[in-house]
Amino acid sequence: MQNPKPETTFDFDTPINRRGTDSMKWGHYGDRDIIPLWVADMDFASPPAVLDALHDRVSHGVFGYADPDPAAADAVVDMLAEEHGWTIDPDWITWTPGLVVAINLCCRMLDDDRPGLLTAVPIYPPFLTAPRFTDRELQTVELAESETGYAYDFEALDAAITDRTGMFIFSNPQNPTGRVHTREQLEQLGDVCERHDLLICADEVHCDLILDRDKQHLPFATLSPELAARSITLMGPSKIYNLAGMMCAFAIIPDAANRRRFRRAARGIVTEINTFGYTACRAAYRECQDWKRDLLIYLRQNRDLVESKVAELPGIRMQHVEATYLAWLDCRETGIKNLAEHFENAGAGLSDGTLFGAPGFVRLNFGCPRSTLEEGLSRIKAALKEI
Repeated sequence: MQNPKPETTFDFDTPINRRGTDSMKWGHYGDRDIIPLWVADMDFASPPAVLDALHDRVSHGVFGYADPDPAAADAVVDMLAEEHGWTIDPDWITWTPGLVVAINLCCRMLDDDRPGLLTAVPIYPPFLTAPRFTDRELQTVELAESETGYAYDFEALDAAITDRTGMFIFSNPQNPTGRVHTREQLEQLGDVCERHDLLICADEVHCDLILDRDKQHLPFATLSPELAARSITLMGPSKIYNLAGMMCAFAIIPDAANRRRFRRAARGIVTEINTFGYTACRAAYRECQDWKRDLLIYLRQNRDLVESKVAELPGIRMQHVEATYLAWLDCRETGIKNLAEHFENAGAGLSDGTLFGAPGFVRLNFGCPRSTLEEGLSRIKAALKEI
C-alpha cells in the first residue's frame, strides 16, 4: 500500500533555533526556560521564494538608499485584485516601515479640534498607546461577547463618539479575538462613522490568515466609494509570510486629500523602506501562493489543537479562532491575579490581556511547530494544577 500523500509540501514541523539571534520573541525571557507564545511573529522560515530573492539581492552587493519600488507596488495591486477583488491605483499606496509607524501617523494627521482616536477593546496594544505618543486623545468602547464570538455593540459605539472624535481605528480580522468581520457588521460600522463624519483606519495586516474555509476577508474600503474616501487601510506581508523584521508595510488611501495629510504627518520622522523589504514583499506576493496554502493548513491544525486542549483546562475558555494565529484565552475564572507572570513561572510566555485593554485574559500565539505548541500547552496545563 502506498503511503498517503502528505497534506502539506513545505516543512513547518522542524523547529528552528532562534535563541541567540536578534529575535525579540525568543530573547525576551533571557536564559529562562520559557517557551515564547506571545508576540505575533511565527517560528517558521519565510517562503523559499522570498529567501531566493533576498539571496539574489545580497549578491548584487550594493545597498544604498531605496526609492519606492514600482514592481513591489504592482505586486500589491495584483494581489489585492486576485485575492480580495479590490482594484486600487498604485498611487494610493504609501510605504511605511511597519504597521505601528502607520498607526502613529494616523494619530498625527488628526486635526487639533478633533483629536480623539476611538477604538474597541480588546485590541492590538499600539492602538492604545499611539494617541499618548502623539498628544492625541484615546477613546475606547468594549466589544460585546456572545456565544458566537465578539462583535461591535453599535449602540455603545455610537454613544462613545463625541464632538472631539476624529477617527475610528479597528483591526479586520480582529486582533486579539480572531474574529472575521461580516459584511453586515462592516456596513453597520461604516454607517456609524459616516453619520459622525469620522475617518476610518482599518488594520488589515492579518487579512490573508483566514482559517475557517467558509469565511472570507472583506476589505473595509470595498464597501462603497463613500467609505473608501474616508478610509486608510493598513497592510503588509509581515504576518502571513513572517517578514516582520523586514519593516515593510503600506497604507492604502484612496482620497487624495487624506493621502496628503498622511504623508505630511510622516515628513521628517519616517525613513524610506529598506531595499530588502521591497524585495521580500515583491517575491512574497508574486511567488508564494503554494507556501501560503500549506501554511494555512498547518495553522488550522494548530488552531484545532489549541481549542481541544483549552476545552480541557479548568477555569479557561476561548472563542473559536476564525482567523490569525492568535488565541484569546479568558482566564478570569482561575482567580489568578498576575496571569502572565504565573504562566511564565511554569515556562509558558503569553501576552498579558491588560495590554489589550482586557485584564483577566492572555493571548497565545500558535504560529509555531506543533512540538513547540504541544510543550507550551503542557506547561499551561501544569500552571493550572498549581492552583
